[in-house]
Amino acid sequence: MAARRAGSSLLPLLLLLVATFPAGALRYDLRSGHTKCISDEIKVGAMAVGKYHIVGPDDGSLSSSSSQQQLPDSHRISLRVTSPHGNSLHYSENVQSGNFAFTASEAGDYLACFWAPDHRPAASIAFEFDWRSGVSAKDWGTIAKKGQVDMMELELKKLEDTISSIHEEIFYLRGR
Repeated sequence: MAARRAGSSLLPLLLLLVATFPAGALRYDLRSGHTKCISDEIKVGAMAVGKYHIVGPDDGSLSSSSSQQQLPDSHRISLRVTSPHGNSLHYSENVQSGNFAFTASEAGDYLACFWAPDHRPAASIAFEFDWRSGVSAKDWGTIAKKGQVDMMELELKKLEDTISSIHEEIFYLRGR
């Protein structure tokens, strides 16, 4: 029974540690002529940022503009980000990369839909998508440079923001 209590007291600590480590971009495959939608539940007032780019056929991500010019015309995607009530927040058509940022004015599921033009023969387009919201959307490195704060203060601000976010989430879940 004592071992069970020790394990259960470590759970909140582990969740806090996992929440502080940033996640990388996810890679998706999109067939030409098809659509792929990804949703994220975002609270009112939360910041959201996203980056996306096509990954070349050699399975390496594109990092320079000269690599992007070597891709065939079939390797382009379009994206529309919409709010829970259907308001368009970002739209890009026929691009190889892009990014977006917004502050949520409505609570609920925000939707990012990617699509590729129909090609004959059909092509498969790989792209990476990194969508962050809330605490993970803030650029803590820039905040540290601007404020010229020492690393300990920066870590405390991160933890405070994470705790605040968890606290708000608990009240939100209670309300539901």
